[in-house]
Parts: sequence; C-alpha cells; structure tokens
Amino acid sequence: MSGEWKARRFWTTTAVEPVGDGWQLRLDDRALRTPGKLPLVLPTQALAQALAAEWEAQQDVIAPATMPLTRAANSAVERVAPQFAQVAGMLAEYGGTDLLCYRAAHPAELAAQQAAQWDPLLDWAAQELGAALRVTQGVIPVAQDPGALARLRARLDALSPWQLTAVHDLVTLPGSLVLGLAVLHGRLDAAAAHALSRLDDEHQAALWGRDPEADAAAAARLDAMLVAERLLGLLCGDPPACHNA
Repeated sequence: MSGEWKARRFWTTTAVEPVGDGWQLRLDDRALRTPGKLPLVLPTQALAQALAAEWEAQQDVIAPATMPLTRAANSAVERVAPQFAQVAGMLAEYGGTDLLCYRAAHPAELAAQQAAQWDPLLDWAAQELGAALRVTQGVIPVAQDPGALARLRARLDALSPWQLTAVHDLVTLPGSLVLGLAVLHGRLDAAAAHALSRLDDEHQAALWGRDPEADAAAAARLDAMLVAERLLGLLCGDPPACHNA
C-alpha cells in the first residue's frame, strides 16, 4: 500500500497585500483561506509577513508542524472569533483556581520559594488589575472575591479575538490567568511565566531526578507559549505593547 497522503507545495510565489482593514497572503494568484474556507484576513502587516515566511519556507511537502503562526491564525478566525464569549469565559475560570493561589504546606523551602516568586505577581494583579486573589495551602478550593474575578474577566472581554487566541495558551499551559495577563501586559515574558509555573516540578526534579518524558512535555509547553508571545508581538509590537488591553 502507498504511504499516507501528504500535501505538497503547489505555489511558486508568496506575497502579502492589503485588503479592507487588514492584510492577506497570496500564494501565486490565490488568497490564502482557513481550512474551513473562510477568508484569512490578518490584522497587521507584521503578522501577514510572518505567515508568508512560514509558507515560503515550505519545501516539496508541506509540514504543518513548522507553521505555528498559521495554525494560530486559523484558530483565531474559525474558533475564537465565533465563540469569543465562551473562550473568554473558559479562560476567566482560571482566575478562580489560579495556580499562584495554591501553595505547598511543606517542605518549607518550597513554600518560601512560592511566596517569594508568586506573591509579587499577585500583588501586581491586585494593584494594576484591581483583582486581589486569596491564597491557600494545599488543593482544597478557596473562594475568590466575585468582584476581583469580574475585573479579570473584563480584561479578557476587552481583547480582540487575535489577542485572545494568544492569551489562550499563555493561560492554559501554565494554569494561571495571572501569569497569562502578566505576559499580555508586559510584566513578564513567556519564558519567565513558564518557569514560575514549574516551581513544584523543578523542586521534585531536584529531589528525585529528572523525568525525560516530563521534561519533553514541559519543553513543548514552553515552545507553544513562546509562539503565543510572538503572536502578541506581531499584533501589538515587539516586545508586546498590549499594556492597555
């Protein structure tokens, strides 16, 4: 039997051109569309050019894994834009169970490390976002102030579908709405947010040794967060200037 079918490069030239209020990518004389055949109109020239670079880099066989910004753009158009309220609501729920609010009871050194590195982010959320979140030890849920959660949700509602697409991975992968918003607002970069989400994992690795599978999974999450951060940069400037979002 023949091998699995693979899409092959069918175009010669890749170009970016303005269209309406945005930009589109053309492969020869074809305007690029999403897999669902929706028009793919990019909000900034920088993002359009980045997608063009991904498509131009394809050789004989198209390798989707090498096109993360194209995948993100397709998701923004096909999934996030038509379901904006649902996506924002799902991300807002992370505020009620934010990783930074759940601390180790022991060992003392891990608890101290969490307090030293996570408390400044919670202080920032309280002062800059108007969302003071409560901290607890262990995994028993702690009720958060509904007003604080509503203010965090409002931050998400104010985003464009493109920004929300980027913030999705910056929240879900570390498990923290505060970390995701901190990257959005320029308080942290994605690598720092990823590292802060892994304090417990790194503590366990120091005690018991590293797990290659867990390390590979963590590296994949970091890669995805870096792509999300790059998407923000292409939407808002580099480094991301989404501070007023």
